[in-house]
Amino acid sequence: MDRATFACSTAFFRDFGNSSPGALPGGHVDFIDKADSFTYSDFFRDYLIPNHPCIFSAKFTEDWGSRKNWVTWDGKPNFEHLLQEFGEAVVPVANCDVKEYNSNPKEQLPFKEYVEYWREYIRNGYRSSRGCLYLKDWHLSRAFPEQDVYTTPVYFSSDWLNEYWDAVAVDDFRFVYMGPKGSWTPFHADVFRSYSWSANVCGRKKWLLYPAGQEEFLKDRHGNLPFDVTAPDLRDKRIYPRYSQSQPPLEIVQEAGEIVFIPSGWHHQVYNLEDTISINHNWVNGCNVAVMWCFLQDELAAVQREISQWKDPMDDWHLQCQLIMKSCTGIDYKEFYNFLKVIAENRISVLEKGLDEESSSQNNSKAAISTLGMLHAVFDLKRTVKVLSSLSANEDFRKLDLTSLSPSPEALLQHLESAIDTALL
Repeated sequence: MDRATFACSTAFFRDFGNSSPGALPGGHVDFIDKADSFTYSDFFRDYLIPNHPCIFSAKFTEDWGSRKNWVTWDGKPNFEHLLQEFGEAVVPVANCDVKEYNSNPKEQLPFKEYVEYWREYIRNGYRSSRGCLYLKDWHLSRAFPEQDVYTTPVYFSSDWLNEYWDAVAVDDFRFVYMGPKGSWTPFHADVFRSYSWSANVCGRKKWLLYPAGQEEFLKDRHGNLPFDVTAPDLRDKRIYPRYSQSQPPLEIVQEAGEIVFIPSGWHHQVYNLEDTISINHNWVNGCNVAVMWCFLQDELAAVQREISQWKDPMDDWHLQCQLIMKSCTGIDYKEFYNFLKVIAENRISVLEKGLDEESSSQNNSKAAISTLGMLHAVFDLKRTVKVLSSLSANEDFRKLDLTSLSPSPEALLQHLESAIDTALL
């Protein structure tokens, strides 16, 4: 998509409010059939900003290497090819039959051992004394960057999470899932209340989706979310007093090749209806970064409540709260500042210096910014300014030692506002 296609109207990037968490009318989920009649602007306007789910047809993934090489002629996982390419890898595997602290326990297994288990599981009629094992959250793209697996669709290219974690080179939020029929993922919302997209390389999934806010009706009397949203216990008012007030979930059956877009903050539960391989990204951008910031504030408040009795005798209580939050969520307030800084500086660089072909080939994030256009970069900066202003004024942030932050929050804000003003001249 060229810049002109996206930058069709400056008015398109007027300052939107926060994404609406509302339910869809009639529980309808749109199906996007053809790429040539669906632009990034369409996706931005109709799904990102209103925070609504949609399904992309298999036409959007038909050219992926994984769809050509990882799948047999009859639509099953191509175990021989996968073993040849990844047999010596070590992968994270969850036991779907065991509940441990509202999730499934994980272990690390050699990939070839997991495939051997999977084949045996199929031969035994989808039963095993080891339980139903599900390969989840495998960072395959990071481990095998040379592999031709897939290309991220342009609709999901404004991806601040992976842009930041690629820059600091410690993690990413790109995953491969592989599991037999009957494997599943318990009820949850995605990391940082991010968006996610999930593409079936082969197989079929069933999704149960609850719009953001509906999870409040699904909590038990202690405020805990259910492990399995289909469990009969939810109908017991003594345990789940508000369940009757909840809406029925949106149900999606995702076919092979299709991509499901999951909105920010939507809780969901997912089942593999067949032997299935899927690719998933978690992502944040200017449309939902305020949701991420609200989530972090809620997480810190929960930690503060949990250890409130230690506030007076502990000199570094506020710092300890940040450490605990980071151990639970993966980020604290100072790293969130650095996250915003990296995102902002990449866009300022493009606005101030432009983008030549050499930097495009060497820097994927700047190439993505250029592809989406300069107006998108301005939109991103405007959203960053709002969240950075709130962070800078936050009492818990200001209690931290901020001398290590460079530039200072005040200087970064000034630079951002100046870059926006210059770009809009």
